[in-house]
Amino acid sequence: MIIIRNAEEIEKIRKAAQIVKTSLDEVEAAMRPGMSTWDLNDIAEATTIKLGGKPAFKGYRGFPACLCVSVNEEVVHGIPRKDRIIKEGDLVSIDYGASWQGYFGDSARTIALGFRPTGKVEDLLLTTRESLKRAIAAIKPGKFVQDISRAIQDLVEPKGFGIVRDYVGHGIGTQPHEEPPIPHYVTEDRGARLKAGMVICIEPMINLGSEKVKVLRDGWTVVTVDGSVSAHFEHTIAITEAGADVLSS
Repeated sequence: MIIIRNAEEIEKIRKAAQIVKTSLDEVEAAMRPGMSTWDLNDIAEATTIKLGGKPAFKGYRGFPACLCVSVNEEVVHGIPRKDRIIKEGDLVSIDYGASWQGYFGDSARTIALGFRPTGKVEDLLLTTRESLKRAIAAIKPGKFVQDISRAIQDLVEPKGFGIVRDYVGHGIGTQPHEEPPIPHYVTEDRGARLKAGMVICIEPMINLGSEKVKVLRDGWTVVTVDGSVSAHFEHTIAITEAGADVLSS
């Protein structure tokens, strides 16, 4: 069931999404080569608690940490570890959710650690970020989820990058994941009709190579099958009569 949120609910989701944004800002600002991915987890958790929120992912479906940290060929759901050390030249994707007064926000970004990306890696980052922008621009009441999907696919596929198909965006509100699913590629089904009051997360996960992914033995960490690097950007968005209100910006 797709839930239409009222103005008060959307403001609570915005508050949660802003806690997420600030937590990710703090993680990105502190990130240095030689840190562990667990160090990044601690920063996100401490920032969220300081702001009066609660980490959303900790214990969710059994996830053992607060922050998803995925490095290089890891696409999403990377588990922070004290022995996983990030280094200069890594692509580090951080995906985070938080709740405030029972409402949730969610966002993700990919960071080039200690280097200025060039060539195909630079194009991958710019394209993934731009695909999210174009998806948001495609949002209007009366359109369909498929219009969001097409905006991403039309940009990404001509460049030869792989759009991950096994994981998609989602609705959000009083649960971290709600209806409707938001694929980042065009399916035969047009999906849900977009209506003012819907709140969704769009989160394209784009691979430098093939779209194929697999889950490691830890049961969580998703990696590219061909070992190519991956990028991931996400925002929480409320649909309005005028289009889109990016709550996590």
